[in-house]
Amino acid sequence: MFEFTSLAVVIIVIVLIMLVLYFVPFILWFSALVSGVSINLLQLILMRFRKVPPGVIVRTMIEAHKAGLKMVKRDELEAHFLAGGHVENVVHALVSAEKANIDLSFKMATAIDLAGRDVLEAVRMSVNPKVINTPPVSAVAKDGIQLICKARVTVRANIKQLVGGAGEETILARVGEGIVSSIGSSHSHKTVLENPDNISKVVLEKGLDAGTAFEILSIDIADIDIGKNIGAYLQMDQAEADKNIAQAKAEERRAMAVALEQEFKAKAQDARAKVIEAEVEIPLAMAEAFRNGNMGIMDYMRYRNIDADTNMRDSIAGDAPKKKE
Repeated sequence: MFEFTSLAVVIIVIVLIMLVLYFVPFILWFSALVSGVSINLLQLILMRFRKVPPGVIVRTMIEAHKAGLKMVKRDELEAHFLAGGHVENVVHALVSAEKANIDLSFKMATAIDLAGRDVLEAVRMSVNPKVINTPPVSAVAKDGIQLICKARVTVRANIKQLVGGAGEETILARVGEGIVSSIGSSHSHKTVLENPDNISKVVLEKGLDAGTAFEILSIDIADIDIGKNIGAYLQMDQAEADKNIAQAKAEERRAMAVALEQEFKAKAQDARAKVIEAEVEIPLAMAEAFRNGNMGIMDYMRYRNIDADTNMRDSIAGDAPKKKE
């Protein structure tokens, strides 16, 4: 019983010591003290209740102090942590910027970090520029030849434009647009192949890095390939379109001619029908004239002679071409 009680007391004492060491970080306080960082032990205890890890704050303060950064304050570090920022990353960036003589304030660094950008990577990119490879860009010169161009864009981070500045996608889009414009203004694709550096000069003069988080240092044309003869394809398509239009117009004229022919045939048939109808009425009119005494036998015989003479003349006129043949 005595042994069990002694073991329980030992366990309780160990737990109490661990709790005291957790809430009262003597080791962190002593580390800060020997490193030359002045921090109150009470503040370290209160950090636990504010949900701020004292170890992160103390380590970053020691790093900033050793690097000679007097701009870093404990309250600002805690506020940045509580705002969801990366405290250690910000301090690393500030130290790197100080060593590289880059003007970067604590306020700017925390703003960049809270904006979702990697401030340490931005500082490194300011020291060591980054090369961005553009995807293949297709453009057509004035002679109709397609060129497929690849470029390498060397950029350096612009610290002052990291908050609110456009990213790499905008740089690539603007460079691609400049390449298309430069090739499109060339009279011949041979000129572009002979002097690819002209593309870089034209694109750089446009100031494509305005409003972006980067500064374009150089644009180098890595490769240019010849693609399709777009001009020939366009001419072929235009010729095919013209042929289809001509065929459509010819078909329209043919349909109109057929319609006119059918109309003329219909009119001719109507005329023949009217003639036949009129000829049918002649005997009736003659009979009526005989009954009324308006026509005599001699008149009838004269009519028959005239009709026979007319038929004979028509027969001779119809046989004349056959005789010539």
